[in-house]
Amino acid sequence: MRTLDGLTVIDLTQNVAGPYCTQLLGDFGATVIKIERPDGGDDVRRFAPLWHGESAPYLCYNRNKSSVCVDLSHPKGQQIVQQLTRDADIFVHSMKPGSAESHGFGYEQLRAENPRLIYGSISGFGEKGPLRALPGYDPLGQAYSGIISVNGHAGAPPARVVVPIIDMGSGLWLFSGILAALLDRAKTGKGAKVSTSLLETGVTWTALLMTNYQATGEVPGPAGSTSPAAAPYEAFATSDQGWVLIAAGNDRLFGRLCGVLGCSELTSDPRFASNPDRVARRDELHGLLESKTLRYGTEELIQLLRDAQVPASRINSIDKVFTDAQVNELGMLPPVAPGFRFPELRLVDIPLSIDGKKSAKRLMPPRLGEHTESILRTAGYSEQDLEALRNEGVIN
Repeated sequence: MRTLDGLTVIDLTQNVAGPYCTQLLGDFGATVIKIERPDGGDDVRRFAPLWHGESAPYLCYNRNKSSVCVDLSHPKGQQIVQQLTRDADIFVHSMKPGSAESHGFGYEQLRAENPRLIYGSISGFGEKGPLRALPGYDPLGQAYSGIISVNGHAGAPPARVVVPIIDMGSGLWLFSGILAALLDRAKTGKGAKVSTSLLETGVTWTALLMTNYQATGEVPGPAGSTSPAAAPYEAFATSDQGWVLIAAGNDRLFGRLCGVLGCSELTSDPRFASNPDRVARRDELHGLLESKTLRYGTEELIQLLRDAQVPASRINSIDKVFTDAQVNELGMLPPVAPGFRFPELRLVDIPLSIDGKKSAKRLMPPRLGEHTESILRTAGYSEQDLEALRNEGVIN
């Protein structure tokens, strides 16, 4: 799957959101040159846990890239990035609004030398507004956008979604915008600026809740495993202290569920006649149904429900997902390519196939500065140039 083969990306991002975007570009075949600080590089290189002395989060979000160490505070370091960008197709940064311009990497500055450049930026709170200068991190995005307010259970302390949905979602949105800009460039020959923020992504994920709020005037609170749109659509306890997530989101499925549990009389009960009725009386309905699910073991109940074509699932732990036959049949945890430093590493693939093919794991997440000299030589720097830059501390 090499649809972006031949395109070059200059990547000035760190942490998760930006690197996830550029990793996706690399997964689709683009050449990604990751620019990192000589004093430690991407902050994620120091995130826990460490595996073979390297950060597992860094490994997760930085495959299919080359690493170039450049001191961006030095004018010659800025010149290196500007020179690399002249021949690039895509430039992506996650610097605070205004910082890119002060380093000579603003959209207008780079476009003057490369009118075909697709320029992507990702920030915490957006490029305008009173909070534009604040730093952005996934939990801040979840908190400010309201996601934490509806996560977890009523009466419990605030709980964030541990999966970095704001970071990864923002990276995915920026990736999508860059693809759209590439399509437009193919028609017009002109580049474009694409921008997003963690806050915008967080608000986007609350779209259903925002619409519901306007319709009802009710402020939603922590929902546990439930859905505001349907019931029963949540987790139920079983006799072996397990849980089964049941998604009986329409009248037909509700009838099948009641048939399996031996409480078909509920289907004619006026309290639960329609899905809106069941949502309005969710707690009451949950108690009635859970009194039945507690008669079954987890696997027994799942099999009975699936046999009756009622959507249901166990709540898997991560170790169970890692070894799950269905997950692995879909190729979501493929072996890495030959030559990777950690041959036992399994990097989660993107959830997409084109003509039956998944993305290519061409390059192991790079060591810090692993490709500095080879990239700069290709860009026209001589051995004398490189030695001078090393002596001045511009590159590493």
